[in-house]
Amino acid sequence: MKITYTGRQVELAPAQLKKLETRFAKVGKLLDGRRECEAHVILSLERHLHQAEVTVNYFNHQLVGLGSNADLFTAIHSAVEKLEKQALKQRTKWRDTKRVPRAAAEPAETVEAPESETEPEQRQVFRVNHHQKRKPMTLEEALLEMDKKRDYLVYRDAETDRTSVLVRRRDGNFDLVEG
Repeated sequence: MKITYTGRQVELAPAQLKKLETRFAKVGKLLDGRRECEAHVILSLERHLHQAEVTVNYFNHQLVGLGSNADLFTAIHSAVEKLEKQALKQRTKWRDTKRVPRAAAEPAETVEAPESETEPEQRQVFRVNHHQKRKPMTLEEALLEMDKKRDYLVYRDAETDRTSVLVRRRDGNFDLVEG
């Protein structure tokens, strides 16, 4: 990880820089160990309060960690800890999103599989056009409408103006469910 320091009334000794580079190495591994990330660290001192701001660009997302304390290293460490949390969150978001490879997204030729390996058919849902004006019907009309192929019929009752369901039982009789 490449680190750029900007100090406003604050300078770091080479030994301190080396210590901080080991701390930023962990963040670099979290972000992506293979590519080179760049971190920009701004250190400032205002009324005996050290402030540290760490900025990293990660896949077009700007991660910013802010820390302030009377001790310079404590301020920097708190900023880096906040940056680590953001990096973990972004990495898990990026990793856990449901991504589909391009080859799988395109319809491929189907290969016939043996019958033992085939999956059961998926159920289909057919949408009913509820905008169509359908006239209400009586129970007798609903019985006439039920042919031998239908197992149930949903209709609007003419007398009560409520939705009713007429279901054919296995013994040939009918059940009426009124809504």
